[in-house]
Amino acid sequence: GGLQALALIIMGVALVAILLAIPRPTVKASKGKPLPFRAVLGRVWLYGMALALASAGFGVIATFITLFYDAKGWDGAAFALTLFSCAFVGTRLLFPNGINRIGGLNVAMICFSVEIIGLLLVGVATMPWMAKIGVLLAGAGFSLVFPALGVVAVKAVPQQNQGAALATYTVFMDLSLGVTGPLAGLVMSWAGVPVIYLAAAGLVAIALLLTWRLKKRPPEHVPEAASSS
Repeated sequence: GGLQALALIIMGVALVAILLAIPRPTVKASKGKPLPFRAVLGRVWLYGMALALASAGFGVIATFITLFYDAKGWDGAAFALTLFSCAFVGTRLLFPNGINRIGGLNVAMICFSVEIIGLLLVGVATMPWMAKIGVLLAGAGFSLVFPALGVVAVKAVPQQNQGAALATYTVFMDLSLGVTGPLAGLVMSWAGVPVIYLAAAGLVAIALLLTWRLKKRPPEHVPEAASSS
């Protein structure tokens, strides 16, 4: 029981994923000379920065919401995390074609706006229901950020570099989640737990502004993969 059972369940889910992936056909390598890493980074880093800034909201909820509830003297932190997770997964299930319909950058800006409202609600919450609505909105808002920005980021490079572009783009989220905990902990020890949610909302607002600027930027020409024949 307890953590051991949870660990076994997680291992079982991972094993099922591996078994489902094995029969999938392999992806053929694209022809053409790949770009160096520096060139790939130069084309996707702005999208990665927007993702990193938005990931701060995800990080402070996943890491500190239990401390937030404890500081407020409230019960229900586990339920709040459940709401966050359900909103995160549920939004992806409800809007699977949203990115194709209105575009990745448009979806990202809508998501940022929803996430900002959610984080602000948590930060100013004076009642448990406010925090619960806040985490629900934050989870729904962050849910489509990764794929929405990702589909645009990979299109910024030729086809033979799209795998490298996706990997580079993903690193920004990993780094953000890695530094969010320690930095938020420092801010929390100095200014209190609610402040970290207000600060995260500010970071997501910067991501919204950055994405708006990316949308206004003229499209770049991406050369086709060169044939090896």
